[in-house]
Order: sequence, then structure tokens, then C-alpha cells
Amino acid sequence: MPQVSQRGKEMPASPIRRLVPLANEALAKGIKIYRLNIGQPDVPTPPEALEALKHIDRNVLEYSPSEGLLSLRQKLREYYHRFNIKVDVDDIIVTTGGSEAVLFAFMACLDPGDEIIVPEPAYANYMAFAISAGAKIVTIPSSIENGFELPPLEEFEKLITPRTKGILICNPNNPTGYLYTMKEMLQIRDLVLKHNLFLFSDEVYREFCYTGAPYISAFHLPGIEENVVLIDSVSKRYNECGIRIGALITKHKELKRNVMKFCQARLSPPLLGQLVAEASIDTPQDYMLATYNEYVERRKFLIDQLNKIPGCYTPIPMGAFYTVVRLPIDDADKFCQWCLSDFSYEGQTIFMAPASGFYTTPGMGHDEVRMAYVLNKEELGKAMEILRHALDAYPGSTLRY
Repeated sequence: MPQVSQRGKEMPASPIRRLVPLANEALAKGIKIYRLNIGQPDVPTPPEALEALKHIDRNVLEYSPSEGLLSLRQKLREYYHRFNIKVDVDDIIVTTGGSEAVLFAFMACLDPGDEIIVPEPAYANYMAFAISAGAKIVTIPSSIENGFELPPLEEFEKLITPRTKGILICNPNNPTGYLYTMKEMLQIRDLVLKHNLFLFSDEVYREFCYTGAPYISAFHLPGIEENVVLIDSVSKRYNECGIRIGALITKHKELKRNVMKFCQARLSPPLLGQLVAEASIDTPQDYMLATYNEYVERRKFLIDQLNKIPGCYTPIPMGAFYTVVRLPIDDADKFCQWCLSDFSYEGQTIFMAPASGFYTTPGMGHDEVRMAYVLNKEELGKAMEILRHALDAYPGSTLRY
């Protein structure tokens, strides 16, 4: 029998999706599942986007330019200018989702064996994209005890080697919901300047910042304009994950030429998705505000409910729509599986993502889960009731109440 690649063996399974077979088995038994495991919003896609999809009037669904439609990139430039992100059309490359933007950034910037420093817990697919590029993710742990704030700069300095090529941040953060402060962002800038590094900045959730302070982009940091590789997507802000449109933004001309080679090799991003994304940028502000306010309410409700459960703790996330929760259990991987395979309460159960999949440091996140508050408050309330009963019934609970 032929042998498969070592790269494929090393590729991590998604902590978000790997329990899907168990969920499907539960569904087949007639069990209702409250899905807090994945960032799939239940908020309707903007009417402007759906109307554009319904009224596509073309005789041929042709290839688009490899860098994306000019009209979409022009619209994106206008969108970024609203956030004081001063980029030109030629700085923007349209990708097949934010995921492809991360992959192409790594492929274009990193050689096999190169290293990227990433605060953990971190979006699990960063590791998968690094493996695809032959690069290495070097993680620096943050802690639930202080709300997952940026680790001290001296801890970053200890990890920098001649193979270090960049720092990757997600701001607002997935999975923690943490929002980096201006002080923290300037500290990152100083590191980038001192060691001549790339700063990969995943800013997919910029629409969801709950502090009231101005949003801080990596492109707002003076002196590193050509070091920044900004990762973006329309999936979350317009609730259209399925159209698979993202963007890579850089002012580094040689990097852009490298990225374009990978873009040309995959031919073009999805035409229909680009047409929908372009229409989405005209979404009225009242839709965006209503979506924002809905997440503010869900966040408050979920955090209040979680921290009322004995033995549970989560900090207040200041961005995105995720939170990492510490539970009174022996093993979050086992608990999440058990909830789907062996437990139900009144014919219902809950689907969560074990946080261990967002760490690379052994043992970290063993009693933590990530929850996405992408359900309405009524459903979140039912999910929390189920969680209470699950914790009471779970054989590996470390606290009885």
C-alpha cells in the first residue's frame, strides 16, 4: 500500500469540526443540538447581498482576475478608509476566504523551517497553514486568569531566533474574544521593528469591538507599514461565511508579487462570491448597528449565565463573538464528546469546541472550551440549562452542586 505524506499526518484535525460525526449520530437519534462550537452566525445575511445573488445577469460565469475584481477592490478600499486604514486598490488581493489569505501569506513570506510567534490559544487553522508552508508555529501562552492579555515582551524576546520571520496576532481574537490595547499594539510594533519581522494581523472581527475605544489596526501603527500583512474576510461582518471571500492587504511590493504567483496558480477567487461581497459593502449602517447590538446583548447574557454556574469561569470578551470558558471537569475533550455521544437532557444537548485544540503547549486548555455566542438569547439560555445538567451528570466533574 502506498504511504501517505508526513505533512498530512502532522496536519491537525479541526477542534471545531472533528466532533461533527458524533453530532450527526446524535441528530439521527432525534436529539436537538445547540451549536456553540463554530462561528456560524444565525443573523440573516444583508438583503443587499441576497438581492445581488438573485439578480446576477451574466451570460457567462467567467474567470475573474487572479487578484480579484477591480470593482470589488475599489469598494474594499472605500470600506477600509472608513476605519482609517489608508490602503490603495493595488494593495488589496481578493482571496478565497480569509483562510486562503493566511495560507498565501505564509507561502509567500516563509521558507521551510522558518518560525512565526503566535500568542495562544490561537485559531487552530494557523497551525495547519504553517504545516502546509513547511513553517513552524511557536506559541507563547496567554492565561485565562488575566483575560488572555498579551504576554510580556520579554517572553517574546526569549522565543526569537534567526529563523523567526514574523508575529501573528488575531485582533479581536478568536478564540478568546480578547481585544489588544494600543499599548500592547505598540509593544508588538516595537518588536517587529527591532527584529525586522512581518506582522501578520488577522482583523476579520473588527466590526465587533465592545470597549468603546477606537479600533486599532496593525496599519495604524507608525513605522511598520511595509511589515504588515493584513488578513480579512467578509464572512463574519456580513454573515455570509459560505461565499468564501477574503482579502490579503500589504504595502510590501515584493511580497505582493510573491502572493500573486500563488493567486495565479489557483486561477481566481469565486466570481459569484465576489459579486455578493461587492454588494454587501453597501449594507446600510442600521443593519451593521443592529447586528453589533445583538452581539452585545448575547455576550452579556452568556457571560452572566456562565459565571453563575458553580465552578465555571470566563473573562468578559471585548471583541469578536467567542469566549473561552473554564469548566469544573477533568478533560474538556472527553466532556465535549460525552455531551454528544452519551448525554441528553429532555432530548437536547450542547456542542462545544474543546479549547485544547487551540493550544500547542501540552496540557493547556485541558479544562477549557470555546463557545461562540452565535445563537439568540433564548437558545443560549436553553444551552446553559443543558450545560448545568451535563456538568451535574458527567462522571468526570470535579465539582458537584
